[in-house]
Amino acid sequence: MIVNYPVFNTIKTPAYVIDKAKLIGNLEILKQVKEAAGCKILLAQKAFSAFAVYPVIEKYLDGTTASGLYEAKLGKEEFKGQVHVFAPAFKEDDMKEIVKIADHIVFNSVSQLKKYKDECKDISIGLRVNPECSTQDAAIYDPCAYGSRLGVTEALINDEIIDMVDGLHFHTLCEQGSDALEITLKAFEEKFGKYLHKLKWVNFGGGHHITRDDYDRDLLIRLIKQFRSKYDLEVYLEPGEAIALNAGYLVTSVMDIVKNGVKTLILDASAACHMPDVLEMPYRPPLFASGKEGEKKYDYRLSSCTCLAGDIIGDYSFDEEIKIGDRLVFEDMAIYSMVKNNTFNGMPLPDIDILNEDGRVEVIKSFGYKDFKERLS
Repeated sequence: MIVNYPVFNTIKTPAYVIDKAKLIGNLEILKQVKEAAGCKILLAQKAFSAFAVYPVIEKYLDGTTASGLYEAKLGKEEFKGQVHVFAPAFKEDDMKEIVKIADHIVFNSVSQLKKYKDECKDISIGLRVNPECSTQDAAIYDPCAYGSRLGVTEALINDEIIDMVDGLHFHTLCEQGSDALEITLKAFEEKFGKYLHKLKWVNFGGGHHITRDDYDRDLLIRLIKQFRSKYDLEVYLEPGEAIALNAGYLVTSVMDIVKNGVKTLILDASAACHMPDVLEMPYRPPLFASGKEGEKKYDYRLSSCTCLAGDIIGDYSFDEEIKIGDRLVFEDMAIYSMVKNNTFNGMPLPDIDILNEDGRVEVIKSFGYKDFKERLS
């Protein structure tokens, strides 16, 4: 069996498994950063919203961020802490509920700010800005790309607008280090520094890979402390990935092996359904005890039992020959995979399990035909 925990041999597949010990390890790092920098850190639910472990996360973090009404309600109901909400635009009916839930509301445009500011009584209001400073190459993940719809540029800001808000928010990073934040902060201060003395807080957004082994946390702490000292503002960070980075798996079984020029493993997990970023980004997900094609003795292409010809996870190699019935374990599957999955082709959704610190696996959610049927009508 190609597994990293023997207990994975016995669970029902496919299954997402949240590794509680690794989750806590990430949270301990974030707590250290918070205390050293004097900032607040929030859980970005768009990356990870498995609320069964919110009671663990809320011991370390200050609240949640939401991308709309449903995430805001989840944060309010399941997490003890602040509720921050941002969306490119808000529906009027949604706003009526959000103002009863949120502690902070961040608007994406001046027009949305003016439309809703009077409804946001007793709520801290923010405006998302665009520092127009790209630090990455992938346009799909770059809020500062030309023509971006996310954030207000310097040309559209003035003192009258700043007087309507308590804080500014920028989110420009994606899986990046503190060196990218340092570059962004310089651009942010050049464009918006003259307004900061009027504000109560600034949100540095997400995309900070704080819990990655090679992340320069000392630089992050120094940047935050310098910023707080200079402007006397509360600083928020809202990473999603850093909280559950490398803290989850997708366990799958080999259903068949097809030989047509390439040996292809047919799995009961799917890129299209269970890890859509593999096709969207695209990227090659890490797989336990495997190598790149040609690195090890046995090469295989990993695919799924959907009818989508392009539902290919990637090419991998192994020290051992793979057999029908073997288990394979994809790593770093807690973030974005669970929140993005779907039932295309009638594929069942994976179970959600927790790997406890004592090695026990606990099934916290199973899905069935009813979940597929009731998505539509």
